[in-house]
Amino acid sequence: MTAKCVVSFFLLCLACAVAGAADNFPNKPIRILVPTVAGSAPDVRVRQIAPKLSDAFGQPVIVDNRPGANGTIATQLAAKALPDGHTLFYGLINNAISDALHPDVCCRLNQELIPVIHFTSTPLVMVVHPSVAANTLQEYIQLAKTKPGAVTYASAGPGSITQLLGEWIKLRSGTRILDVPYKSVGAEMPDLLGGQIMTAYLNPLAVSPHIKAGKLRGLAIAGPKRIAAFPEVPTIAEAGLPGIDGMVWNGFFVPAGTPKQNIQILNRELMRTFNAPDVREQVGAIGAEIVGGSPESYGAFIKQESAKWGKLIKDVGIKAE
Repeated sequence: MTAKCVVSFFLLCLACAVAGAADNFPNKPIRILVPTVAGSAPDVRVRQIAPKLSDAFGQPVIVDNRPGANGTIATQLAAKALPDGHTLFYGLINNAISDALHPDVCCRLNQELIPVIHFTSTPLVMVVHPSVAANTLQEYIQLAKTKPGAVTYASAGPGSITQLLGEWIKLRSGTRILDVPYKSVGAEMPDLLGGQIMTAYLNPLAVSPHIKAGKLRGLAIAGPKRIAAFPEVPTIAEAGLPGIDGMVWNGFFVPAGTPKQNIQILNRELMRTFNAPDVREQVGAIGAEIVGGSPESYGAFIKQESAKWGKLIKDVGIKAE
């Protein structure tokens, strides 16, 4: 048998295997690859819905944490998995930014990994230490203009959503604010609370107790509307810089080639788990919103996000490390 025949035979067998799986889906355990460590916010969210999805399908749902290499380990495993719908990838905004910063042709969102459904979106909150002489975003901008390079903000490093948001505000406001990179989101909290760092862009859940205790001051919400946790904090647009947003989002993907009917089944059952009262309550409690929708609408959203962050990366000259 020639090499060409062997390849053709292999592809035929793979097609038959996928087609067979599509007729009776799901017919084995479902694995969800999560690119973060156990106990992280994305992991907690996936583990909240996994038992509900297992009940709906009558199959075990295994949460498989594969952190490392900025999410690349998990994306590569997902992209190489059998495209039958039994392996899902829990994608984050970091993946879309990574695609714009240094695309890996093995595992790009919307290409090697196909959207199933958008789960949640959460606006970041711009906070400052109480010692900062600014009660509004406009006062903060004026302070930064008065003292170029003296005002600082924390980021999670080059290409992180926190750095991109910080640089976007600098670009639009014409200020020089010093980026102080940390190893991960949240690692800056001790320095922020201690006043060594003046500014940060963080998840509402992370800053809520500190704002309520007066240990941090909320200046702006990086989303399209105010959130219930801090009704007095305006959006960045309301505070005078329209067109800037910093929404942290996530959702589910499958390998390219997964049968469309299986994607539709996953989309339908995942949406049912999202609508569970306890899921909606817990998502709302952290200032997030459940989005849902079709695979196509999620794909269109990711395309817009990739274009937006890609343009900003180019405009401010951020380089991959």
